[in-house]
Amino acid sequence: MNFIKMEGLSNDFIITHEVNEKDIPAIQNQFVKLCDRRRGIGADGIIFVLKSDTCDFKMRIFNSDGSEPEMCGNGIRCFALYVNLLQLSKLNKLSVETLAGKIITELDENKRVTVNMGAPKLHAADIPVAEGSGPVLMKPLCIENKEFRITCVSMGNPHTVIYPEGELADDLVLGFGPKIETNKFFPRKTNVEFIKILSPKEIQMRVWERGCGETQACGTGACASVVSGIINGLHEKSVTVHLPGGDLDISWSGEEHDPVLMTGPANMVFQGSVQIEGNNN
Repeated sequence: MNFIKMEGLSNDFIITHEVNEKDIPAIQNQFVKLCDRRRGIGADGIIFVLKSDTCDFKMRIFNSDGSEPEMCGNGIRCFALYVNLLQLSKLNKLSVETLAGKIITELDENKRVTVNMGAPKLHAADIPVAEGSGPVLMKPLCIENKEFRITCVSMGNPHTVIYPEGELADDLVLGFGPKIETNKFFPRKTNVEFIKILSPKEIQMRVWERGCGETQACGTGACASVVSGIINGLHEKSVTVHLPGGDLDISWSGEEHDPVLMTGPANMVFQGSVQIEGNNN
């Protein structure tokens, strides 16, 4: 299987268009090893560029633990650049089928990708969380006698946004991230964003990603965090999100049915090939 290793703000992926969707189950048991940074190629996930009956392409992505998320903001920017680099399409603007619905990407002359991420989902049942109905805004959640105020948003996948006091330290992100991810309040687990407000136009973010652990960046997480900040009145509607891997520009009108727009980079790291053995069991 030929592939290209790509990264978006240091969130890295193995990407290929050489696997048919019907063949994915036969090789799925190898995804964890391929993503292993010592025994495999090394990546946060694997992305497949597939044919679609409804869009220009279809994207399926699998995390480094083998689980399949609904969407990935950094991943879909890499997806768009991959299609361009391999000339799989002459279009700079693509419609992409994902488990989170149709996503529109647009590549500019500087190889930055703007992604129409669709409208956020703010109601409990749509995220989902174990709550009756309505939005989840600054709700108290106790983890080991420590109280967090959480705001929950879905960008096609579930996110929990937290505004802790002080710095975004390792004991907070690494210590509580996995415990919040797997808390029973989140029936499909959750991504966890820890946010520090820097100004009305800037926030700092660290993220504990569902199925990955801490990553250098998360596009859907940045979108969810900006949505959270807007509906909680913490900053303006166009914000630069500073992540360990770099910056993303996120904007949202504040209207529930309007889409969130994300702009950021994607880059090729290297290309190669790997032997894949099908599993017929």
